[in-house]
Amino acid sequence: MERVAGLGRDIGAYIRQQRNNAEISLRQLAKLAGVSNPYLSQIERGLRRPSAEILQQIAKGLRISAETLYVQAGILDRPVGGPVVDAVRADTSLTERQKQVLLDVYESFLRENRGKETVGERHPDQDHRE
Repeated sequence: MERVAGLGRDIGAYIRQQRNNAEISLRQLAKLAGVSNPYLSQIERGLRRPSAEILQQIAKGLRISAETLYVQAGILDRPVGGPVVDAVRADTSLTERQKQVLLDVYESFLRENRGKETVGERHPDQDHRE
């Protein structure tokens, strides 16, 4: 079998890396994702291109967002970030799940602050300007 072309960012290697980071065996992930061991092994070695549905099942087994795998597979474009988001995504010492949790918390703070500004509440820095 020849390597599958067009995977974008080598989704198989990325899945293997995430599986190893999570300390899950190939058999365990295959069972969690509902796929066969040989099929998952072929995905990890770049011999098979998984469908979006299979990526979703694998993401669930890895406890990471399906969006993360879609981006790695080239199905979705990388979301636009900013310095904080880019720093979290670039941190290799965090798992994908930890990154997602941090980004979710960060986004909730941003939404909360935008809500306060639209209601007319004063920004904390304004208290010191008067």
